[in-house]
Amino acid sequence: MVVIGYNDRAHVGDAVRSALAQGPAVAEVVAVDDCSTDGSAELLDRLAAGEPRLRVVRRPENSGGCGSPRNTGIDAVTTPYVMFLDSDDVLPPGAVDALLTAATEAHAEVASGLCVRRELPSGREQPWQAPLYTEPTTLARPSQRPRLVHDTLCVNKLYRTDFLREHGIRFPEGRFLYEDIVFTARVLAAGPRIALVPDRVYVWHVRRNAERLSLSLDREHIDNWQARVEACALAYDVLLSAGQKELARAVRAKFLDHDVRMYARELGLRDAPYQRAWWAHTREYLTRYDTPDWELNPTAPGRLIARVVLESPEPRDLPRLRELAARPARLLPPYARTPDGAPVWSAGLPQVSLAPFLTRPVAVLPLALDAELRPRARASLLRLRLHELYGRVGEAGPHEVDVEWAARDDERTRGRTTVALAPSGTDSWSAELPVDLSGLGAGTWDLRVTVRFADGTQREATAHALAGAGRLRRRAVPSIRHGVLLVQPYATHSGALAVRVATGVRGVVRVARGRLRRLVR
Repeated sequence: MVVIGYNDRAHVGDAVRSALAQGPAVAEVVAVDDCSTDGSAELLDRLAAGEPRLRVVRRPENSGGCGSPRNTGIDAVTTPYVMFLDSDDVLPPGAVDALLTAATEAHAEVASGLCVRRELPSGREQPWQAPLYTEPTTLARPSQRPRLVHDTLCVNKLYRTDFLREHGIRFPEGRFLYEDIVFTARVLAAGPRIALVPDRVYVWHVRRNAERLSLSLDREHIDNWQARVEACALAYDVLLSAGQKELARAVRAKFLDHDVRMYARELGLRDAPYQRAWWAHTREYLTRYDTPDWELNPTAPGRLIARVVLESPEPRDLPRLRELAARPARLLPPYARTPDGAPVWSAGLPQVSLAPFLTRPVAVLPLALDAELRPRARASLLRLRLHELYGRVGEAGPHEVDVEWAARDDERTRGRTTVALAPSGTDSWSAELPVDLSGLGAGTWDLRVTVRFADGTQREATAHALAGAGRLRRRAVPSIRHGVLLVQPYATHSGALAVRVATGVRGVVRVARGRLRRLVR
C-alpha cells in the first residue's frame, strides 16, 4: 500500500490508519511524504514507531503533483501487489481483502472495485462509474469493456507490482495534473487481465470548502482545462500506439461525454478571457478528431456541444450549451430548421444538425422543462412547462409529471406529487401544483421531475429555472410551523431549479450573518 501526502497533517493519519486497519491483507504501508512543511512527516514517523508494517519515505523536494510520490512508492514497495491511497481519503473495511481475493482467484494483473465520492461535511455519497461494478466480472483483456476508460482513477485498483515494473508503467513526473488519466491508459495499453468487483473499495473525500482545493476541483483557471486536454490527448496516443484502437476511440468519446460537458456547465461562471481561451483550446483539440471519432455514439449531448464549438470561431450560446451539458441534458428552444425543414442548432449554425437526437427514444430525449417557484404565505406554487421538440414530445403524448424535492446534503426526499400535464398552446404542456416549503425543512433542495407519456414511457429530468422579473429573489415567508421561512429559489451551475430554505428566526439570522461576512470579505 502506497499512501502519498503533502502538507496534509490533519488527514494523513486517518488515511494511514484506514490502510493498516485492513488487517493481514496489507503486509506493508509505504507512506511517501512529498517534502511537507506542516509536520506531516513527523506525524508519520510517530505512527511508524509503533507499527512495524508502516515505513515512511521522505522526498527531498516537493514534486508539485501526485505522480512523482506514487512512483517513489512503486519503487519502494516489496509486496506482490500495490494499491494507492491519497492522504485525504480512506479505505473502507475489507477493501483490500475484496480486491486481493478477486485478483488471486482470477489470476488478474489488476483488480478494480467501486469508489464512492463522499461530500464533506455533509457525508453524502455518490458512486463513481457504478455501471462497471454491478457484479463480479473477469476480463481477459480491457478491450472487452471499452467503458473502462471512463474510470480514470488509479486509487480504486490493486495492481500486481511486477506487472507495473515489467511494463515500465509509471505516472507522469512533476506537476502534471490529471496524472491518473495517463497512468490508467498505460495500464490498459499493456492489456492486463482485469477482475472487477462490486464491493466498495475506496472513499474519495470531496472537500469543496477547503482552503486549498484538490487539483481536480480547482477548475477556475484555464491551465486546469489545458492540463486535462493534454492528459486526455496523451491517453489517446498511448492506447493508439499500443494497437488498442477501440479503447483509444473510447477515450475520445469519453472526452466529449464527460470532460467537455463538465466544463461547459461552468463556462458561464468564468470571465470573457477564460471563455475565449477555453473555446479556442477546445476547438484546436477537436480538429484532431476524424470521422469514426464523431460516429461513435453520435446522439450523446457532448457530441452536439463539441460540434457547436468546432463550427463557431468565438464563444456563443453559452446558456443553451450549459443546459445541454446538464445531467440529464436539456435542449432549450428556440428550435430552428433549415428551409427544407431539417432540424438544426440555430439559424446561425445550420451546419450543426439535430437530426441524430431525434432518432433517440423519448425516454432519453433532452427534454426542455421550465420551472418557476413562487413562495407564498399560505401555499407556494410551482409552475412547470414542457416544450415540444420537433414533434417528438407530442407524438409520445405527455400526460403527467411526478415531482419531488431531493435534499442536497443527504438522501431525503420530500413532497412527492403527481399532477396532470395540460396542453398550453400548440408547442407546450403545463402544470401547476402547491409546494409545502415548511414541510421541506432547512437546507438546499433540488427539483426532480419525471415526465410520463401515454404509452407508459417515462423520462427523468431536471427543470430549467426561469429567471428575470424577480423570479429568483430571496423572500421571507410566514410559516405556522416555523414562524418564518427564508426562501431562495435559484439556478444551479447547470441552470436547474433548486431552492434554499432557512427555518425560523435563528435560521434567518444565520443566513443574514453569512451574507454579511461575504460582503465584508
